[in-house]
Amino acid sequence: LPKVVKRRVHALKRLQVQCANIEAKFYEEVHELERKYAALYHPLFDKRREIVTGTVEPTDEECEWTSDKEEEEELAEEVKEKASIEDTKKEEAKPEEDPKGIPEFWLTIFKRVDMLSDLLQEHDEPILKHLKDIQVKFSEPGQPMSFTLEFHFEPNGYFNNAVLTKMYKMKSEPDASEPFSFEGPEIIDCEGCQIDWHKGKDVTVKTIKKKQKHKGRGTVRTVTKQVPNDSFFNFFNPLKVAPDGEVKDEDYEFTLATDFEIGHFFRERIIPRAVLYFTGEALEDDESFDEEELEEGDEEEQDEGDEDDEDEGDVDTNNFAHKEQPQPAECKQQ
Repeated sequence: LPKVVKRRVHALKRLQVQCANIEAKFYEEVHELERKYAALYHPLFDKRREIVTGTVEPTDEECEWTSDKEEEEELAEEVKEKASIEDTKKEEAKPEEDPKGIPEFWLTIFKRVDMLSDLLQEHDEPILKHLKDIQVKFSEPGQPMSFTLEFHFEPNGYFNNAVLTKMYKMKSEPDASEPFSFEGPEIIDCEGCQIDWHKGKDVTVKTIKKKQKHKGRGTVRTVTKQVPNDSFFNFFNPLKVAPDGEVKDEDYEFTLATDFEIGHFFRERIIPRAVLYFTGEALEDDESFDEEELEEGDEEEQDEGDEDDEDEGDVDTNNFAHKEQPQPAECKQQ
C-alpha cells in the first residue's frame, strides 16, 4: 500500500483497539448480569437437589409432564395392558422397593457425558454415588472475575469434606501485546482444594511393591511406595499455569486446556441442564450440533485442499482459551 494509505490503516487499528476495550467492558457487565440471574436460579436448583436426594417428595401437580413423543401417546391399549401385567408379576416376584430420591443421579450424568466419563474410573463410582449436588458461584462485585464449582457430598466413608471446590480465574481485557486476539473473557488459571481422605481411601494414589537388591550383600528386600493413580478426583489438584505464562510442552498445554474446557462445560451445560443429561436428551442435542459442525468442516477441508496438509500439526494456542460469550441456549459451548 502507498505510505499515506498505510498511515490511515494504522489509524483504523488504533480505533480497533478502542473497540476491543469497549467490548471488554461489555463482557464485564455480562458477568455481573449472569451473577444477578444466578440468584434467581438458586431456589430452583435447591428444589432440584431436594428431589434428587429424597429430602422432599414432589406433589402430583409438580410431577405432571406430557410427553412430546407421538409414538408413546399412540401406544395400543392392549400393549399397555400386557406391559402392566408383566410389571405386576415382576413386583410380586421381588420385595417391594421404594428408592429414595433419584439414585445415582449425578453418577449417571458422569457416565453419559464423554468428557466426564473419560476421567471416571471404576474406583471413583462408589464415591460419586454420594454426590448430592453441583453448584456454580460467581465472584462478587469488585472482585477479580472468576467462578467456582462446588461439589456437595453427603457424609461418606471416603473423605471428611462436605464440599469440594474448583475455582476458575478469568480475565476480560485485551492483551497489550495482541489486542486484536481478544474475543471475550477467558479462563487463565484454576485452583483446586485439599481433599481430607480417610486413611487408606485416597483413590488418587495407589500403593505398589518393588523389590530392591543390595549391591554389596546381594540381599533382596521389598519396599512399598505410593504413586499417582488415575481418578476423577485429580480434577481437584490441577496443573498450575506458569507464572510467566510460558508453555512447558504440548502435553502440559493440552492437559491445562482440557481442564479449562471441563470447567466451562460444567458451568455452561451440566449444571443448568442436569436432568436433560440424566435422561440423555441433552446428549442428542449435542450430537446433532457436532454433526453439523463436522459437515461444515469437511466442506472447508475440500475447499482449502493442500493447505490443510501443510498446516497439519501446528497448534493454535488461542483455541485453548474458553470464552464467556452469550449464545443461544441450544448452542453447544465452545
